[in-house]
Amino acid sequence: MIEQETFINLCDLTTRVLGLPKDSLALKSRKQNLNIGRSIASVISRMEDHTKRDIIAEVLDRHRTLIYHYEKKHRHNYATWVQYRNAFNKVYIAYKNLETSKKSFIDDDFLKAHLLKKGVKENAKSQVFIEVKSGKAVCIIITSYLDFSNQLENIKLALKNYQYELRII
Repeated sequence: MIEQETFINLCDLTTRVLGLPKDSLALKSRKQNLNIGRSIASVISRMEDHTKRDIIAEVLDRHRTLIYHYEKKHRHNYATWVQYRNAFNKVYIAYKNLETSKKSFIDDDFLKAHLLKKGVKENAKSQVFIEVKSGKAVCIIITSYLDFSNQLENIKLALKNYQYELRII
């Protein structure tokens, strides 16, 4: 779920940087600029976020084997195809700038206090545990099955401008 949202955000960044229409990477069109965008988003996601190929394929509405093809051809395309190389560099630089501009926490207590202040609520029924990592800080949010999705959304909103990872325990 988090990987899919991260990849969708990368696709949005790719379309913005390359000047493509929003959500155009999932279209069935075989235009060159859309293929380049799909390939770049897939390769960056695999390199940086280690997103599963199935998730990338689902978002792009393609078969998983195409993601293998993008990864295999990346080195050759980057070395020999000027249009691909320039587009890849633009998107990769924008992605790195976006990632480095996000803040992170260094203390567990500050992270938990921030989450609770921003509307995340813990539940006495300890049925589901959400592990939140941001920088060096780690905290556990305890919730119930019924309130799980609400608290997950609250965590995402609270950490919108922060670098974080979520894991369901």
